[in-house]
Amino acid sequence: MSLRSYVVTRILLTIPMIMLLLSIVFLVVRVLPGDPVLLHFEKRADPEDVERLRQNLGLDKPLYLQYFEYLIGIFRGDFGKSMQDFSSVGQQILSAFPATLELALYSIAVAVTIGILLGVRASRSYGSVEDHSIRAFGTIVYAIPVFFLGMIFQLIFGIRLHLFPTGGRVYPTMEPRGLILGLHKPVSVMLWSLPLALAALAVCLILMRRRKVNFRPKGLLISVSVFLAIWLAFALLLWPSASNGVFRLRTGLYTIDSLLEGNPVKLVDSWRYLALPSLTLGLVLCGVFIRLTRSNMLETLRLDFISAARARGLKENSVVYGYALRNAFLPILTMMGLQFAALLGGAILTETTFSWPGLGRYLVDRINFRDYTAIQGAVVLFGLVVAIVSLIVDILYAYFDPRIRL
Repeated sequence: MSLRSYVVTRILLTIPMIMLLLSIVFLVVRVLPGDPVLLHFEKRADPEDVERLRQNLGLDKPLYLQYFEYLIGIFRGDFGKSMQDFSSVGQQILSAFPATLELALYSIAVAVTIGILLGVRASRSYGSVEDHSIRAFGTIVYAIPVFFLGMIFQLIFGIRLHLFPTGGRVYPTMEPRGLILGLHKPVSVMLWSLPLALAALAVCLILMRRRKVNFRPKGLLISVSVFLAIWLAFALLLWPSASNGVFRLRTGLYTIDSLLEGNPVKLVDSWRYLALPSLTLGLVLCGVFIRLTRSNMLETLRLDFISAARARGLKENSVVYGYALRNAFLPILTMMGLQFAALLGGAILTETTFSWPGLGRYLVDRINFRDYTAIQGAVVLFGLVVAIVSLIVDILYAYFDPRIRL
């Protein structure tokens, strides 16, 4: 099976899973006890007011009509309005998701770094006291509940030592603004869109070289045309902002926004608030990578090409990290993708412990209010992200290891 056929097959298998998730979420939230309408009133509520609000929220319609309206809204990218404050659920999710994404990125970086380094070290000292100590450490940190480890870190590093904040995402007056450009003239628009077009051109040239396209004259004509088209497209995207005189680029990831703003003080402050929650999640997950790296490295270090590399007189670090780890990295790559997807949907306890304003904490708050549309939107987004990340991991695995496609 070719890589293209494998990708198409995986996509076709992912679509029914997403549809099943949408249906299950819709039914489960309506089985939960509690009425979102009654939460707006006190005990002695006027029945007419209750019925009027129920009609405004669309809860008076038959269940199958609510289901089809829900599916149509999802396919249009409309998550509906919150049943608690009547604001857009999509806007609330978009404002909360970057915090969860940033926490997941730093947590998986901590977990992979610690897990791979300790796993490689354990495999090199197989059967020794160091090997058993590393294995015991991985088992212990994996068994510790996330919220308990988080509270221990808060007590030690936050309250006792005063090194890191114990909650929140950033100090209120230190929120990064991102990149702000003044685009008062057409020349300014074209100049600021030029680096974006050059970056896109570099990607195009790399792909063409991989496809072995002849650069004279066919490849040259294609590359120049792509460059001009992308440059014009970026300029047209920036042009509406030029009429207001300001173009603002903000990702919602505070560390990146601090870099775009060019403010090292805000960058350090963002890292300080990220330190404890990302370290908590990273330590809990590093046990998985320690065991996986150790087992794969033990198998790889026994192969013939490792013995041949050592016989040629190569340094041990070059053999271990340049040859063995690179060949043992495919299962680790798969686990990275799966754990990252799990982090996006499973950081609820960490966000609650550290008062992190992410999507997990948002979901917990909305469950308390029985906010059907908000719960549906958050869970569906979690499911979509997990499905997309899993699909990307499967494609990468099939690309690096053709045996998967057989």
